[in-house]
Amino acid sequence: MSVDGSPYPPEAWPTDTFFVKQKDLFMNGEAVQLIHQPAAHTDGDILVLFRRSDVLAVGDVFTPGRYPVLQEGGSINGVIAGLNRILEIAVPEFNEEGGTLIVPGHGRISDESDVGDYRDMVTIVRDRVEDMVQKKATLDQVKAAKLTVEYDGVYASSDYTGDMFVEAVYKSLMPAARPQGNAPATQVVPRR
Repeated sequence: MSVDGSPYPPEAWPTDTFFVKQKDLFMNGEAVQLIHQPAAHTDGDILVLFRRSDVLAVGDVFTPGRYPVLQEGGSINGVIAGLNRILEIAVPEFNEEGGTLIVPGHGRISDESDVGDYRDMVTIVRDRVEDMVQKKATLDQVKAAKLTVEYDGVYASSDYTGDMFVEAVYKSLMPAARPQGNAPATQVVPRR
């Protein structure tokens, strides 16, 4: 532990940060855009667009082989907003296939079509949980409804099950479900 109480020595601290929605850089002969995506997987998600290469690194905002994990500062509506942002940035080559390469934090390299399918799944599960929350269902009742059953074969694992995802969604929506704190539903952006 360093003198100031940090578990990391000062030489390991970042030397360059940004406090705006987007920071533009030019590195290795290429324009690079750092785009802050608030309250998605965490409260510090960054999408990194390599413009010349047409590659978008998205971290854990999009994980094609598993349900989204919500960590400190993250929310289900933030994940959906992040997925919509990815879809706004990505440019398909043909019929939503090819084009911009999307590099997730975990899993295979993907394209716009993959992100669109994933966004649709996340939105459907969020809407199902939200409907039950609005009807005052308990977490146990929501889990018992098996709201992810048709997706579990693709996105569930022994480490992160459909029930775990439903619980994360439920907890994320609870503040929004209170009568005076009801946030508007996140808009779904149609795929091109």
